[in-house]
Amino acid sequence: MRILVVEDDVRIADVIRRTLGENGYAVNVALTAPAGVEAFEIDTYDLVLLDLMLPGLPGGGMEVCRRIREMNSDTPVLMLTALDSMRSKVQGLDAGADDYLVKPFHLVELLARVRALLRRSPRAQPPTLVAQGVTLIPSTQTALRAGRSIDLTPKEFAVLEYLMRNAGTIISASELIDHAWDTNYEGFSNVVQTYIRYLRQKLSLPGEADVIQTRRGAGYLIAADE
Repeated sequence: MRILVVEDDVRIADVIRRTLGENGYAVNVALTAPAGVEAFEIDTYDLVLLDLMLPGLPGGGMEVCRRIREMNSDTPVLMLTALDSMRSKVQGLDAGADDYLVKPFHLVELLARVRALLRRSPRAQPPTLVAQGVTLIPSTQTALRAGRSIDLTPKEFAVLEYLMRNAGTIISASELIDHAWDTNYEGFSNVVQTYIRYLRQKLSLPGEADVIQTRRGAGYLIAADE
């Protein structure tokens, strides 16, 4: 899942980015209202975390939210602000926000609201994913194969989740990077190959074929169940 964080406080933006990243989300950060609009125009996001008081555009976060709604009415928007007045909340919701979180907030509450908005999104997938004997429950970060619990890191889970959400479709390495890592990723080029190897080791069962298939020169595939 890819999340856009539009927040002008660098410290807060970094804390949110690291917290979401540690929980398996791919996160991009924009520090101004124009940068937030541009980022949304360029990439596809599953959720936007949007500060209300942003520099660069009259109306700040309200204007960013309105422009996001003009471009895409489905993407959930969680508005973050230090303003706790009823008027500010109503204005934010009227501008198109789906939820409202007042600063300072606990990170566990932020994560809970993120999960709730992603579940309610019109683009949300079924709460449980099943393919090739693997069961994945994104809301609890649970992975099972043949009744056996699989211990996955957040990044391993993100890679496996994207493959299972697209079961039956060949997914290229670059597409996996787009959805499991943020746009500023500058790590080694074979990172996807490395994580696929980790997943195969953890998902393998004696005498059975690998759950994740390689299509040489094209990408990776988890076959859909019939």
